[in-house]
Amino acid sequence: MTETKVDPRILRTRKLITDAFIELSGRKEFKDITVKDITAEAMINRATFYYHFEDIYDLLEKALSEVLLIDLNCNTYQNNELNEETLVDIFKVITNFQMALSNRCHRGYEDTIARIIRDQLEVILYKMLVKQQSTADDNGLKLTAVMLSWGLYGASIEWKRSNNVQPETYIKSAIPYIISGIGFGF
Repeated sequence: MTETKVDPRILRTRKLITDAFIELSGRKEFKDITVKDITAEAMINRATFYYHFEDIYDLLEKALSEVLLIDLNCNTYQNNELNEETLVDIFKVITNFQMALSNRCHRGYEDTIARIIRDQLEVILYKMLVKQQSTADDNGLKLTAVMLSWGLYGASIEWKRSNNVQPETYIKSAIPYIISGIGFGF
């Protein structure tokens, strides 16, 4: 099976569009950003935008997913074990990601952001669980990844509401219960 290489020009154009969107989102609320704004900032035409993205919501989802994946550094976590240090690191990435977005993507897009965070976490956590528990029931591992991803996301929302302690301090109080509750002995 051969891997299809993506034309570097396509990658550059997608990055140009994404960077323009991120730049604009620092100056305007998402609801006020138009495709015209993005194409002007990226110095491309509308047809080029629509070649790469269905609409501005597709761009939002793909840009946020990419930023989060880069922040989570998927390859690093694929090689790590699911333990206290990794859970703390993941939680810090989630809270930093949410704080960075708090000034950019306002109300009305929380569901999209929440889904992106949970989906990315689920994939990463599942891969880590499979690596650690290769003989375990696959459905059980998938469900555990779902529960952990929703739990970490929910904890990040609660942290954001209280926001009176550092993220690592906040999550560390729950980790012993998570680890002993999972029962994987890590």
